[in-house]
Amino acid sequence: MQELSLNILDIAENSVSAGATRLEIELRYAFGAENRLTVTIRDNGHGMSEETAQRVADPFYTTRTTRKVGLGTAFFKLAAELTGGSFSVESKLGEGTAVTAVLDPTHLDAVPLGDLAATCAALVQTSPEMELCLTVSREDTGAAFTADTVQFREILGEIPLDSPEVLRFLSDFIRENLAELLAGSPLEGTAD
Repeated sequence: MQELSLNILDIAENSVSAGATRLEIELRYAFGAENRLTVTIRDNGHGMSEETAQRVADPFYTTRTTRKVGLGTAFFKLAAELTGGSFSVESKLGEGTAVTAVLDPTHLDAVPLGDLAATCAALVQTSPEMELCLTVSREDTGAAFTADTVQFREILGEIPLDSPEVLRFLSDFIRENLAELLAGSPLEGTAD
């Protein structure tokens, strides 16, 4: 996959398939002596056995019956490891799963973030009943923002989250806040 946002989308779709009703996507940037991006996707789905969690990044292992390989998680792991980073999966049956990738977003081999706003809008559009919470922060400046569908529902009342106007607002909100958060960093101007 050519963008981290597509890796995030793939993991999130796995969460939806696992019956998750809440999905949390967290991006934590740190710039300084070492540049770091920690991406965590956490759900409250069915979870996985310890054996499955250990094998989930193996491209030749999948629980899906529609194909014999599962490349999404393997590509996410590879994206992290190519920059000297790490990848982990924590899961408990009946409780949910957390997938974390730590990488250097400024590394020569780093995969760009891509269109995170479109990824979140796609998740809301295809699973409007699921709670989605995106949190993006920057450790070196303390800047942060959150886009949480629970709060959006409270404000919007009867207006459905998957309406075109709401999806456009959500996308614009994420793009504008991400660009502001990355201002003055080595990634300034890279937010779609």
